[in-house]
Amino acid sequence: MKPQTLVTLDLEGVLVPEIWIAFAEKTGIAELRRTTRDEPDYDKLMRGRLRILDEHGLKLPDIQHVIGTLSPLEGAKIFLDELRSITQVIILSDTFAEFAQPLMRQLAWPSIFCHQLEVASDGRIVDYKLRQPNQKQKAVAAFKSLNYFVLAAGDSFNDTTMLAEADVGFFFHAPKSIQAQFPQFKPFENYSELLAAIKASM
Repeated sequence: MKPQTLVTLDLEGVLVPEIWIAFAEKTGIAELRRTTRDEPDYDKLMRGRLRILDEHGLKLPDIQHVIGTLSPLEGAKIFLDELRSITQVIILSDTFAEFAQPLMRQLAWPSIFCHQLEVASDGRIVDYKLRQPNQKQKAVAAFKSLNYFVLAAGDSFNDTTMLAEADVGFFFHAPKSIQAQFPQFKPFENYSELLAAIKASM
């Protein structure tokens, strides 16, 4: 009997815009445009972000205000709805619960595993708490241990261990530079082709 299929997806860049890029555009702070597409070391990336926020006096409500103006990428909701009609889907993201809620509402509340922020009473983000290091890869490993056949899609450096751990991994909207470093993951640029590839792999 073939194991039950489960699909894990990254969030930012795959289903919704990059939150930090949107915030960088709103504030005019170019340094905040750096994402996991640019920096493989997540702790280094986040420490830099927190330092920049402090330097500019920016707090969680400032970021949440920008997030409230964002919508899922064109076609993402239709893709996700169809995918969820044929298999279980879990979003594995290195974003934070404090960021994700407005976007999850627009996507009809899919399941998401992500991290949490440590926020002071005045709204200043003082730290971040990982659910666990390398949570995407470890979550996929756990799903496989429960006898799921896992298909995964992502776009950044921090997705590559998830894609490698999955039974089948795909890139979606990944930069060419990252694709070149990980040629084992077939890249896709539109939802219909990714959906077809997932269906063919089930």
